[in-house]
Amino acid sequence: MIEVEEAARIIASTVLELPTIHVPLEKSLGRVLRQVVVADADFPPFNRVMMDGIAIRHKDFERGIRDFQILGIQAAGASQKELKGQGSCLEVMTGSIAPAGADAVVPYEEIVIDGKNKIAAVRTDDVRPGKHIHDKGSDKKAGDLLVQAGKLIGAPEIAVAASVGLIALKVTGNPSIAIVSTGEELVDIHEQPQAHQIRRSNVYALAAELKRFGIESAHYHLDDDKKNLTQKLEGILYAHDVIITSGGVSRGKFDFLPEAFEDLGVKKSFHRVKQKPGKPFWFGTKAPGKVVFAFPGNPVSTFLCFHKYFVPWLRKTLGMDRTSHVRAVLGADFEIKTGLTYFLQVKTHINENGQIVAKPNTGKGSGDHANLLSGDAFLELPGNTRVFKRGDVFNLISFRNS
Repeated sequence: MIEVEEAARIIASTVLELPTIHVPLEKSLGRVLRQVVVADADFPPFNRVMMDGIAIRHKDFERGIRDFQILGIQAAGASQKELKGQGSCLEVMTGSIAPAGADAVVPYEEIVIDGKNKIAAVRTDDVRPGKHIHDKGSDKKAGDLLVQAGKLIGAPEIAVAASVGLIALKVTGNPSIAIVSTGEELVDIHEQPQAHQIRRSNVYALAAELKRFGIESAHYHLDDDKKNLTQKLEGILYAHDVIITSGGVSRGKFDFLPEAFEDLGVKKSFHRVKQKPGKPFWFGTKAPGKVVFAFPGNPVSTFLCFHKYFVPWLRKTLGMDRTSHVRAVLGADFEIKTGLTYFLQVKTHINENGQIVAKPNTGKGSGDHANLLSGDAFLELPGNTRVFKRGDVFNLISFRNS
């Protein structure tokens, strides 16, 4: 049995080398960017009007002019017009190019318009050069870096890529991942369980988590027969880069997975970690480029191991930019007696000092997956301590925002 830190170190050393592929921009959500995105023009590309109103020369206002002759309208998307003559103005719309010669915009709320005589009377003293004009290149200059490689692509990255004309992006090719559940006590969700059975849920939870990274997974269920299990695992190993299993790794008489994997040439890196929940966790590799995460079957154990170990491994394998460890303040006194690293289920909030506070949200053990509904994270409590005080700070593992 090894320490949590050692398990994490071993796993981090086994990242896969994945190819770079091109995907259409509209299909890039959730993928990891493998190129930089640079500005192809200034941002904004012209002096952009920020408010509906009139565009004037600030010098005219300084000369005491308050009534401005309206010469026309500068609409958004229309070619640039020019402001001509002292005391003149153009009506302007938000998003339009600022008329040539104009250097200030006065919003409609601060003017009164005489439509008959086409006069706009300014009713404010707050008129300054550049007011309500978004200057060309004030955000970014042409050639500036907009998005660094390694970003998980979300809506903002897609919007920026679209704005510079990228119809496709270079991204990390996803690994082929299989999720395997075991156990004859499990039936599929469309089946009616008998008195001694339950429906499979872990496979659906893990598949949903993988979709947050843009990864579709294959699903298998194997019964507790060593010969058949080993034969089917051989095919699954051949077809996929990564196998995640749930169940079959404890010391029960029907827990055949560790032995089956080793029979198939998967080299065990460790089996059993000094933690609760998830102590029976088994991890191994097979050359070339095969990785096996064999999690305990209890739902909370599976969920914890996935977020503590698999998600950091996946982020590193995909080439995602590094994120700092999140720390949180324990929101209430808590005591444990296991001597193992304990992953406490918590519900977090931000206090008045801007700190993340983690309130204990203990359930009825690692089989109580319904308790996850009322929490959002695990707090990692070290095994060399029994009593933890309110205000103590520990590592936080969020499962609502991986």
